[in-house]
Amino acid sequence: MDGIIETTPTLFRLKRKLDLMRFKLNTGSNLMNVTIYNRGFLKNKLSVGSSVTLIGKYDKQHNGIIASEIRFGSISKEKIEPVYHLTYGITNNQISLYVKEALENCCEVKDYIPDIIKEKYLFNDKINDIRNIHLPNNINNLKKSINRLKYEELFTFMLKMNYLKTNKKNRIGLKRKVDFKLVDKFIKTLSFELTPDQLKAVNDIYNDLMSEKRMNRLIQGDVGCGKTIVAIISMYINYLSGYQSALMAPTEILAEQHYQNIKTLFKDYDISIALLTGKLKVKEKKELYKKIESGEVDFIIGTHALISDSVKYNNLGLVITDEQHRFGVNQRANLKNKGITPDILYMSATPIPRTYALTLYGDMDITNIKTSPSGKKEIITTLKKESEIKDVLESMYKELKEGHQVYAIAPLIEESDKSDLKNVYELEENMNKAFGKLYNIGILHGKMTDIEKEEVMNKFKNNEIQILISTTVVEVGVDVKNATMMVIFDAFRFGLSALHQLRGRVGRNNLQSYCILISNRETKRLDILTHTNDGFKISEEDFTLRGSGDLFGLRQSGDMKFRLADIKKDFNILLKAKEDSLIFLGKKENIDDYIKEDENID
Repeated sequence: MDGIIETTPTLFRLKRKLDLMRFKLNTGSNLMNVTIYNRGFLKNKLSVGSSVTLIGKYDKQHNGIIASEIRFGSISKEKIEPVYHLTYGITNNQISLYVKEALENCCEVKDYIPDIIKEKYLFNDKINDIRNIHLPNNINNLKKSINRLKYEELFTFMLKMNYLKTNKKNRIGLKRKVDFKLVDKFIKTLSFELTPDQLKAVNDIYNDLMSEKRMNRLIQGDVGCGKTIVAIISMYINYLSGYQSALMAPTEILAEQHYQNIKTLFKDYDISIALLTGKLKVKEKKELYKKIESGEVDFIIGTHALISDSVKYNNLGLVITDEQHRFGVNQRANLKNKGITPDILYMSATPIPRTYALTLYGDMDITNIKTSPSGKKEIITTLKKESEIKDVLESMYKELKEGHQVYAIAPLIEESDKSDLKNVYELEENMNKAFGKLYNIGILHGKMTDIEKEEVMNKFKNNEIQILISTTVVEVGVDVKNATMMVIFDAFRFGLSALHQLRGRVGRNNLQSYCILISNRETKRLDILTHTNDGFKISEEDFTLRGSGDLFGLRQSGDMKFRLADIKKDFNILLKAKEDSLIFLGKKENIDDYIKEDENID
């Protein structure tokens, strides 16, 4: 970005070997705020009226640029220069020189696009495109090279996915023979009726378990749609077949909740149920390991401790992962790496848009649960500004007077010098002023020990705490039926899916429940939540607003890591790569040069 320095730079010494400089830059059409680190030695050269060129990242919200490099004079508009991520002690020019030298001495790179497809799209050799994105001679060739490299990433990804999908027939499943009448008999003992979608999900899973192929199914549905009971029925079917079941939850609180619910449901059955979490004492763990290995335990519920090296199963037939996007692919693949190949059932309360799910999870069968249990009322969601806090407190008081409980969510745990966002301790102080003499208030956050979390959560479940102040640690699966109000402070700080998940902590029964979003910034995300409770619609909006990189934690979980490609922005390229990969798989008998089955995808 070219411009004229408008103000005398101000230099701040932050600490040893770290400084920060700020000034204003006149671009001719805009007066911008410039921030640049570790260039204090240039201060005397940056006089008002000097012509400079800045390289860096534009910050639209603050009308500024975080510069990584500054050059005197204007750069020719025809010249295109790459911008690299820098670290202390190295400049963009230095990296450019190193990259240029490496490319000049590079002899060969592996090209993963088959010749027949390179001919179809008139692709250059890969090394030429790599050189071109680092040393481009014009913008058109740069775009072509970037798209070619994006295509290669997406083609190899879809080739693996479609290879796994087309080879599912070869996966030998466990042999089972269970009369569905026994399953139906158990369903009729439940104190509620299953919805049509729940019944369809049970039927899908039953057919999978009875078939010769190995099950690999994703059950996705909105918060509170009843996925858990479907999973429990699946475990019962597996039990009737004589196999062990493992249910893996992302948190100890949720694992404990599943354990208690399953124990209640099967209290009249001769089924051995165990809870395995990290907090068990060493002696208790060893005893439980022996029982699991001997086959004395039928249902094992726990956290990632279920896939530790110490656990050896006797005849594991079914593995269920709850909130499957919370687990890295390596964790989910660990059972297979141990030589165990049970049927697999994934559950997710954060639905992925159907088009993308069919593409990205092409090796899975997918069942959606959309119908809500009868009697469940939609959560009423409203948006309030901080100046309307009195109205919020009155709404909370109304619910508390009815004998109900309230969540209050803060985005931070402690005070931060860089932010005025609410934190749990500040909220505790404010809530105590408003309600401390009338109701008990508790705190829950991620820095607490597991024992502390469990103690607070149990008190909230037992209504010994009426107002629970928390971070997003309550986001996943926590079920307190008497909680009817969720108040989220600084709601603009949360992602759309996180807000929807938090909202799902209330409305767990037939009571009317409410969610209040407090924010001085009105965003499209917050507006969407006030108009719909449909998680499938929300997932579509989330994908549109945020893209695939952060969609429901996919990047964090390790499912998709691309250097250049973006699933949302490059979806047309992805669809073309999917089509080409299917054609290639159909024509090519020996694809060993292109496919090496990735154990982490299965």
